[in-house]
Amino acid sequence: MKYHQINSALFVKNRRKFMAEMKPNSVAVFNSNDIYPISADSTLPFAQHRDIFYLSGVDQEESVLLLFPDAPYEHQREILFLRETNDHIAVWEGEKLTKERAFQVSGIRTVYWLQDFHKVLNEMMTYADTMYINTNEHYRATVETETREARFVKWWKERYPAHNVAKSNPILQRIRSVKESEEIDLIQHACDITEKGFRRLLGFVKPNVTEYEIEAELAHEFIRNRSKGFAYTPIIASGNNANVLHYIENNQQCKNGDLILLDVAAEYANYSSDMTRTIPVSGRFSERQKAVYNAVLRVKNEATKMLTPGTLWKQYHVEVGKIMTSELLGLGLLDKADVQNENPEWPAYKKYFMHGTSHHMGLDTHDYGLLHEPMKPNMVFTVEPGIYIPNEKFGIRLEDNVVVQEKGEPFNLMRNIPVEVDEIETLMNE
Repeated sequence: MKYHQINSALFVKNRRKFMAEMKPNSVAVFNSNDIYPISADSTLPFAQHRDIFYLSGVDQEESVLLLFPDAPYEHQREILFLRETNDHIAVWEGEKLTKERAFQVSGIRTVYWLQDFHKVLNEMMTYADTMYINTNEHYRATVETETREARFVKWWKERYPAHNVAKSNPILQRIRSVKESEEIDLIQHACDITEKGFRRLLGFVKPNVTEYEIEAELAHEFIRNRSKGFAYTPIIASGNNANVLHYIENNQQCKNGDLILLDVAAEYANYSSDMTRTIPVSGRFSERQKAVYNAVLRVKNEATKMLTPGTLWKQYHVEVGKIMTSELLGLGLLDKADVQNENPEWPAYKKYFMHGTSHHMGLDTHDYGLLHEPMKPNMVFTVEPGIYIPNEKFGIRLEDNVVVQEKGEPFNLMRNIPVEVDEIETLMNE
């Protein structure tokens, strides 16, 4: 891995939190992701399933974690199963985790090779009454590919039909959404790498540069700072491209007078950052661009203050909508009649700001979190209002990552990334 080793104490804490929520006499199993094929012998780069990483720190394919807090013997309560390394694998792929190294990474002492999994699981199932299966129940998830986890669940249900079934996901949604201090430090590190990439761009962007050249500059800066690269597919949208919310072609020339919407961020140690900034190709905003930009910035600043313990996500968005409506009236994009006659299910402001303002973030860019439950301290959210004006051929979005605090305003993990108009213009024209 490119990143520095994470202290195993984090994963020990995470497992304790999960096991404290399990039913009596139950087992939970978590599988790594597959390495996904492309064609012929080509594959996508491996990306670990975030749940097994969260609970073990193991960042390797063909790995399984078994948790059984009520097992009759202590050594059976936390077990890792790993692909056995050998000299051939070491030469062709690089050495995999040894049992000792796996303990250093995870804090788990009982480590078996993967070929022993079925035998050990069978013994555990003779003791247990319930199996926790791990299904993806994220509110944004659309899964069309059968995952390694899904194959295991199918196999397990056929092999052990007499056991009760419980779900891991509701537990994970709660415990993963509230970050440990070590996790906040890792997200901060990802944000700091993102800052370096953004500052690099401010001295690079000029008329006629292409969106993909900007992407390349960011990739260079991220990787040279121990990131695997982008935390998500980068959006580098110049001119009217910014009005396509998930524009990822990144193949156009950036023209003098245009703005560039940059929704780009680095990962670090599998933890995401998630930044959006909008900058002028020429290094100077027009008066109209500046007016819209500052309206978005004011909404962002006010929306940030509202991310406090006890806040309900749905009501939060209603309140942000009121702030945005006021700004759109001030810009002349809406009039009073638009607001008076609006459809409550799709308020007038949605014509120019059609997406949500905030989502959980952490190991996943759109991280786990139960949206119907009140916000808690140490949850991490994005704040990302935008105004999109196709008729004027530009769109502006600004996005920071903030930590909900026990008291006071949220802590902005992107506090050092330039966002004020004057600072951006100054840095672009140095």
